[in-house]
Parts: sequence; C-alpha cells; structure tokens
Amino acid sequence: MFEHVSKPVIPQRQFLSRMVRAVLLGVGMIVFSLTIGMAGYLLFFPTLDWADAFVNAAMILSGMGPLAAPETTAAKIFSGCYAIYSGLMLVMSAGVVFAPLVHRFLHKLHADEDEVPEAKKSVPKKKL
Repeated sequence: MFEHVSKPVIPQRQFLSRMVRAVLLGVGMIVFSLTIGMAGYLLFFPTLDWADAFVNAAMILSGMGPLAAPETTAAKIFSGCYAIYSGLMLVMSAGVVFAPLVHRFLHKLHADEDEVPEAKKSVPKKKL
C-alpha cells in the first residue's frame, strides 16, 4: 500500500487520495462496529428500541460506557465483550487513519537525508 523507502515521496494529489481511502476505511470500521453493537443491544436488551441501541453502542464505542445497565447474564457477557472489542476497534481505526500521515512524515525525513550531498554525510575522523 505504501511506497518503499527507495522510492520518492508520492505527489500531494496521490497522498490526498490515500488519506481519503484511509478515512473511509476507518469510518467503515466504526460503522461496522456500531452495527454489531446495535444488533447485540437489540438482541440481549429486549426493552431497548433502535435509538436506545444506537446510543448505547455509540457510548461504548467512544469509551464513555453504556446507558442501559445489563440485567441478564447474556447481556452482561455481551456488554463486556463488546466493550473490549470497542476499545481495540477504536485503536485500530485510529491506526488506519493516521498510518498514511505517519508514513509520509517518516518518508520525508528519510528523503531529506538522501538529498544531502555526500561530503556533508561523511563523519569527521576523531583526532587521537
């Protein structure tokens, strides 16, 4: 997905295209996770409607915690598993979105090093 260190830094237009794809993938991961959470809340919390399932899934996914307290064992197990999954998904989606930025930054640092003339790259010898 990313260019090799020996390749030049991609142009700004290609980078923006890469960033748009990364953001769309990150949003897709969040929407998928929200859908799983809503389905679980509707299944394990029979008193909740779609709006309540959405807000509970969104609150757990954002790290705030649920609004509805689980009453059954199945609801408690789902809530715990979804909370663990949500924590990991939040970190993974952030990694997907920020990976192109970090890669470009590091690639530019390396590219700048390659543009230094050979005379400046040599390390002076120590005097004994």
